[in-house]
Amino acid sequence: MQKRVVILLLDSFGIGASEDARDFGDLGANTLGNIAKACFNNLADSNNRNGALKLPNLESLGLGLSALEAANELPLGFDSQPNLIGAYTYAQELSSAKDTISGHWEMMGAPVLFEWGYFKDKTHSFPKEILDEIMHKTKIKGYLGNCHASGTEIIKDLGEKHLETLYPIFYTSADSVFQIAAHEERFGLDNLYALCEEVFQILEPLKIARVIARPFIGTNRENFKRTANRKDYAIKPHKKLLFETFIEEKQGEVISIGKIADIYAHVGITQKFKASSLMELCDVTLEQVKNAKNNSLIFTNFVHFDSDYGHRRDVSGYANALEYFDMRLKEVLENLRENDLLILCADHGCDPSFKGTDHTREYIPVLFYHKDLQPAFLGKSESFADIGQSIAHFLGLSPLDYGKNLLKFKGQP
Repeated sequence: MQKRVVILLLDSFGIGASEDARDFGDLGANTLGNIAKACFNNLADSNNRNGALKLPNLESLGLGLSALEAANELPLGFDSQPNLIGAYTYAQELSSAKDTISGHWEMMGAPVLFEWGYFKDKTHSFPKEILDEIMHKTKIKGYLGNCHASGTEIIKDLGEKHLETLYPIFYTSADSVFQIAAHEERFGLDNLYALCEEVFQILEPLKIARVIARPFIGTNRENFKRTANRKDYAIKPHKKLLFETFIEEKQGEVISIGKIADIYAHVGITQKFKASSLMELCDVTLEQVKNAKNNSLIFTNFVHFDSDYGHRRDVSGYANALEYFDMRLKEVLENLRENDLLILCADHGCDPSFKGTDHTREYIPVLFYHKDLQPAFLGKSESFADIGQSIAHFLGLSPLDYGKNLLKFKGQP
């Protein structure tokens, strides 16, 4: 029997502070819950949307009920008895982190049980010896930034200085990351990528998870804008991924849409498609759902929930994007094949109503749909690896080292 798996990952879409959120300074965070509350109270109205948060297709897959289990309260405006067609749970992250790579790796069988390297100082964030080595090896004459920052704010603040000097802008965050912003035309995209590759090689022994190229365009602080040519340089996963097992045992296709390939350092990816907006990500995903051959795994990361709305603490924008995604989700559901397994999940939280601009340690929703799957609550998931283990079970692959199968099909005891 030919099967396909479609994973739609809403980057940053947490559903309530996890049991260890206090350790991360995130007690009270609830990405979905606080967005729904703001919408219900007309605090997220805009020219694009108004009123309560409307996500009927996600609700039918169990989103509201999974949030109820995770946070002990139903998101405001949600139906306590939706027309349920999916099986649902909420998952606790095993990895002691709240970054993109840790969440993604764990769900494919490689939880991060070691400590990433971090740059914790808010200013003068990067050690002098690292900066000296970067300047020596890359031959750059100087740099700007060297601090924790929002990516959009730092190009406003330092973009004009960058155009004067052509010094790259270095910055970081609470994640294990070294980000480099530079003007796509004046500094040059190829030059930015080459710089990031060299910096990645310098930082890899320190277990810095990613170096990210952040190109932008514009002529002054009023019109600087990041482009779609972001590129992530990530450490290779430390354990064998579900992708690799699928290719080895079933000669499967693993189709990356968005930044999935970069997150997994291109390990186990057989096809990749880029997209520069939420609309394009939905379009490309739908195209692959319609056209990808059987024996495929389609995996999309919808990054804009995180980058455009979570980090920027834009509640109304996040709500509007969710409602747009929910509308497009209906098209995906209508185009699934007989033996497709659909999974909706997240990788961490990024509550747009919470203090600061960083990710938040939260439970994630895990929603499954298959025509033969019994609609039900699956019990709390103790690891994101349960997603990968459930996929391995569905596809008839060797079990992963971490996680348990959550799936129970109609007719099974």
